[in-house]
Amino acid sequence: MTGKIGEAPRALAAAGQSLWLDNITRTLLDSGTLERYIGGGLAVTGLTSNPTIFDNAISKSTSYDADVRALAAKGLAVEDLFFALAIADLTRAADLFRPVYDRTASVDGFVSLEVSPLLAYDTASTLAAAKSLHAKAGRPNLFIKIPGTPEGLPAIEEAIFAGVPINVTLLFSTQQYLAAAEAYLRGLERRVTAGLSPDVRSVASLFISRWDRAVAGQVPADLTNKLGIAVGTQAYKAYRDLLDSDRWQRLENLGARPQRLLYASTGVKDPAVPDTLYIGALASPNTVNTMPEETLLAFGDHGAMKAVLPRNGGGAEAVLAAFGKAGVDLTRLAATLQSQGAESFVGSWKHLLASIESKSQALK
Repeated sequence: MTGKIGEAPRALAAAGQSLWLDNITRTLLDSGTLERYIGGGLAVTGLTSNPTIFDNAISKSTSYDADVRALAAKGLAVEDLFFALAIADLTRAADLFRPVYDRTASVDGFVSLEVSPLLAYDTASTLAAAKSLHAKAGRPNLFIKIPGTPEGLPAIEEAIFAGVPINVTLLFSTQQYLAAAEAYLRGLERRVTAGLSPDVRSVASLFISRWDRAVAGQVPADLTNKLGIAVGTQAYKAYRDLLDSDRWQRLENLGARPQRLLYASTGVKDPAVPDTLYIGALASPNTVNTMPEETLLAFGDHGAMKAVLPRNGGGAEAVLAAFGKAGVDLTRLAATLQSQGAESFVGSWKHLLASIESKSQALK
């Protein structure tokens, strides 16, 4: 892979979709690789991160050792030490994306940092952490990630009201997406009532591939690897319907900008299908697709964009109905996937902090 922009990334950009990288490492920054992805290669216009990504970046390399040693010597608590490392990486990335942010009038060019998943059931602490982390980073193009779980929704509304840009993560269904969008709208409407600007940016991250992994081997062959795309297509229709609503257009007239739908978890889990399956199939205007580095490189090398998603949802409802007939309870499965995702992030978070603690002790 030469880093030259291929036809597929260019076609996505022409369709109005942003292509983001779901990865961050010190090596990616120090080597100039991320800068090449943004400038000469692959048309990358944003970046996402999560506890698992940072766990792999910090625990499996020596790139952070000097900073871990220096910060540990200052007596920082392990969690504070991690956020110092993460903010250092993400502010560098945000600065690389700042020209994109400026060129697109702050629509694109964002990076994301997640609050501690241990705060998932504590609205006040989540809000306080979101405000503190955004202030420490000091970059307008940095999203704070908050899970769109039932417990996270009040914190999302409060953070938007407080003017903190939010990436709502761990959404799996159209219903969960609409609940997150409702929290966003309420936050903006409260700002209008308070005489504040409703221009607070947000994305709503819908996870795709985990649907297909969850039902693998449990549905007829003709439905294999079709559930994630159908869920994404249905959610896109709901997104477009919301943007056409009188409620949204009133806010837009007052200066609000859309909470963009973001397709996440778009690396394939089944080696039998094309490695760019979820990228080409989910092309849609005014949305984002964030993908692992391996998928990004594959899409730039040999990917192809299919037709843009239909405004009316196409045949998504029929496909979802077929899964229902095959015995898949989509509402229950969405709740299960969200719960499992939250538990997975907690596990990664604990492992991350343990790795940093171990490394800091070893480096003393």
